[in-house]
Amino acid sequence: MNSDVFTGMVSVDWTQILEEYRKYKKVQGVVEATLYEVALSLRNFERLTGKHNSKQISQDIFDNFILLRGKEVKRPTLNKDIRNLKAFLRWCKKKRYINEEIEIKSLKEDERPVKSLSENQIIQLLAAFRYYPTLKMRILLALGTGLRRGDIDVLKISDVDFEHNNITTKSKKTRKSMASRPVPEPVMEELKKYVVGLNSTDDRVFIDEFNYKQWRKTCTKADLAGLKFHDLRRTFCSLLAQNGVSTAVAQKLLEHSSPTITSKIYMNVDPVLRSAVNKLHADRWVLIPANSPKS
Repeated sequence: MNSDVFTGMVSVDWTQILEEYRKYKKVQGVVEATLYEVALSLRNFERLTGKHNSKQISQDIFDNFILLRGKEVKRPTLNKDIRNLKAFLRWCKKKRYINEEIEIKSLKEDERPVKSLSENQIIQLLAAFRYYPTLKMRILLALGTGLRRGDIDVLKISDVDFEHNNITTKSKKTRKSMASRPVPEPVMEELKKYVVGLNSTDDRVFIDEFNYKQWRKTCTKADLAGLKFHDLRRTFCSLLAQNGVSTAVAQKLLEHSSPTITSKIYMNVDPVLRSAVNKLHADRWVLIPANSPKS
């Protein structure tokens, strides 16, 4: 008798598994960039461990992949592969392509400093872009909302509620919508002036394309060489933390799937830590004479 009748396991070759998984991810509405990353992880898995039918997929094979892949790449890249493979395994289990309990854990990474701007650097940056209104407006929106550049570029005037200081946005990356995203009042006032100055019937806020060359050139002049536009999103998150806003609220505004992403990759808490230790009464400690008599 066929053992699959008792195990409930379905035998499928590797090529078919990959094709079915790709279609599944596409139906789920996963964006092309993410589909590419998933496909890349699975290609690396196939390259290092070979093609396997569903019955051959085992803990040993995944452990071997992590050992081999770990010799090629740094831990953050390996962890990205591990996350993609975890999702793949969950899908395989659901489809009954595997019945073995396979466990793969992300590896601990060293904390990396989050690049964010100080208040003085923000003023420096905006002053440098004062002659480039479209870029300056993009910067203000990024600092005031935490939006990605791609989402700022596609903003429409009809998405803006000037009366209540809100904008309606839909993330190109996650496809999540926020029907009422709050915008700081001063930023909204600048956006209102900018839109009036357009004197156009076009519904788009930004008719021009983002000018990478001008961005790099002006950032260098502002002593901020190497600054990425995405660092403004990190600055937004970091400033929230420095002003006492919780990680949960920052996560909601940034539309992150996990608070870990918000706190580890986007939030620069160094000024918060500095402020915390400065609250200690160290000034009283140093006033105690070194030769004070014993009590």
